[in-house]
Amino acid sequence: MLVTWSTQLLTNETYVEYSLWNGTFSLRENATMSKFIDGSSAHRVLYMYRATLKNLTMDTVYMYHVGSPAGLSAKYSFRTILDENRKSFAVYGDLGVVNAQSLARLQRDAQLDYYDAILHVGDFAYDMDADESRVGDQFMNEIQEIAAYVPYMVAPGNHERAYNFSNYKSRFSMPSNGDGENLWYSYNFGLAHIISFSTEVYFWWEFGFAQIANQYRWLEQDLQWATAPENRTKYPWIITMGHQPMYCSNANQDDCTFYDSRPRSGLPYIHTFGLEKLFYDYGVDLELWAHEHSYER
Repeated sequence: MLVTWSTQLLTNETYVEYSLWNGTFSLRENATMSKFIDGSSAHRVLYMYRATLKNLTMDTVYMYHVGSPAGLSAKYSFRTILDENRKSFAVYGDLGVVNAQSLARLQRDAQLDYYDAILHVGDFAYDMDADESRVGDQFMNEIQEIAAYVPYMVAPGNHERAYNFSNYKSRFSMPSNGDGENLWYSYNFGLAHIISFSTEVYFWWEFGFAQIANQYRWLEQDLQWATAPENRTKYPWIITMGHQPMYCSNANQDDCTFYDSRPRSGLPYIHTFGLEKLFYDYGVDLELWAHEHSYER
């Protein structure tokens, strides 16, 4: 279990203290620190901390808090679950600070242990970089009452693109088996192998073309692993999540309304690195998208 938090002032000797439910915080893991500098002209600084809780017992409820000798957070809890026993997750995208109508229900359900994970398929806060990243602070404080209790798994959206997705890359901690910056990665969940990737590499070329090819090659390698007979037997469902969809029927002239949408067909004119054929050839079962603020299946 990896715990992530931030402070506006640098604190020394930061850590997570944890124990079994109603215990005495007898266990402790020190945190690593990284410095985040907002890309605006003010160059506002935040300090990001990460600590990995080790040697946890499965099917067990733990409580924890984070902090330093200068002060500690409120008490939170989580339940450890074997990968193969995970069954339920909530999926959504495009959740902002303003008009987050589902936030209260998500907070309540997470604290009642209704979900084994949350999958947020891009677009956070609107936007995390706004007001020298203070909107990002506000958003993270709001989802804290969800993410402090269950794993909060994410994919990047177009609203995260400022300063080369710096807020998104710095504020979340996803599995490191992909690009190492939360843009693409995968993990196993119950009977599913879940792949999170960035559709944004097809749209924001100012951050480089190499990331398109790098992600595509990684996706192919990951799908080869997922479809090996021994792995497909253990994880028969292959699920992908990416922000901007291949297809949609909305009358708004968004990319997904066109036959040659970029995630589907790849780069314009040359049609390389398209995902439709790749996902079809490897038998992807379910693709989760967001962006359009509408529901289709």
